[in-house]
Amino acid sequence: MKFVLRRCPSAAGLFGVCAFLQPAEMAFRCQRDSYAREFATTVVSCSPAELQTEGSNGKKEVLSGFQVVLEDTLLFPEGGGQPDDRGTINDISVLRVTRRGAQADHFTQTPLTPGSQVLVRVDWERRFDHMQQHSGQHLITAIADHLFELKTTSWELGRLRSVIELDSPSVTAEQVAAIEQSVNEKIRDRLPVNVRELSLDDPEVEQVRGRGLPDDHAGPIRVITIKGVDSNMCCGTHVSNLSDLQVIKILGTEKGKKNKTNLIFLAGNRVLKWMERSHGTEKALTTLLKCGAEDHVEAVKKLQNSTKLLQKNNLNLLRDLAVHIAHSLRNSSDWGGVVALHRKEGDSEFMNIIANEIGSEETILFLTVGDEKGAGLFLLAGPAEAVETLGPRVAEVLEGKGAGKKGRFQGKATKMSRRAEAQALLQDYVSTQSAEE
Repeated sequence: MKFVLRRCPSAAGLFGVCAFLQPAEMAFRCQRDSYAREFATTVVSCSPAELQTEGSNGKKEVLSGFQVVLEDTLLFPEGGGQPDDRGTINDISVLRVTRRGAQADHFTQTPLTPGSQVLVRVDWERRFDHMQQHSGQHLITAIADHLFELKTTSWELGRLRSVIELDSPSVTAEQVAAIEQSVNEKIRDRLPVNVRELSLDDPEVEQVRGRGLPDDHAGPIRVITIKGVDSNMCCGTHVSNLSDLQVIKILGTEKGKKNKTNLIFLAGNRVLKWMERSHGTEKALTTLLKCGAEDHVEAVKKLQNSTKLLQKNNLNLLRDLAVHIAHSLRNSSDWGGVVALHRKEGDSEFMNIIANEIGSEETILFLTVGDEKGAGLFLLAGPAEAVETLGPRVAEVLEGKGAGKKGRFQGKATKMSRRAEAQALLQDYVSTQSAEE
């Protein structure tokens, strides 16, 4: 296998060569030793700041707090496609870590005194997960390139899965299987992963193809090397041996943007968690379907076919029932004025069949289906002018929305419990119109 020196693609699709350095032109502690879990350092500065986050309801929230700069840090700032670390400074939670030039900003909601000695601890579960996914990406990228000349253009380390964007309109199942087999062979070979630093004027840097260094880059460049496989400029945290990846599972591919293909993968502990979830689902399906895992697909297909047949029969019965109800209403002694009907079962088609069968333009027909006290559907039919006037008012009473034309108004309601009020509104209208005549 040829030895390739490449750049680490960032999540933005650029080949981001990141060397987060201290003023002394050294990498952060998190980069010098990715396995360190706690570290003592000194607070350089602490200033008021705000952090925009996404709340539990999905809406953006702004948190007030402080931007803390340390002499050195154990917490990795986001970059190179890798999210930032989480952890604590003197047991104070760090909610975000970002790079600003050659320093890292730590957002906390409690101030820290400049000059004070502090103990930094990293959220190890999150850190090690990121190390596994990032080193896994390097390995997959190198193998895909070596075996099939599939170039990586970007990647994303997601919360549950990671995605590598390949510069190809398609990737076959056979290619995916070959890549997965090869990367897991490399893991079993226990290949070492080393970190080197190259100076900017090192001839080896010139061999790297890409878009150049970031404008604010300073000092030497970090190069991550998988022995005999790949050498890649990168700022992220990585395992020291491929055996720490445990295993890589490629879940498949999806169509990407601009004639590219997304390859979805899991590495390390994520594979174990995925297997645990899959096994739990398999056990639940075995209980529900009353058959072994090998028969699950066939059992679900049979259920789907049975459901489709039942739905078809049910629809035919509802149609027949709608016709019968329409004739019963039409021949009822109560026919005239306002005629109302509510059924728990039914849909818009059911109500429209009734309205079509009745076909009267003299009577106001008020039909509803759904939960008697909850949400449902409604239909108002009758004289076009009356329906146009009353439709929006009925929707308002039922706390719903609707639209209509040509003597029909229908929509969704959230308060079926107010049907009587809506019916009274209709009755008042009819009474008023009769009195005026």
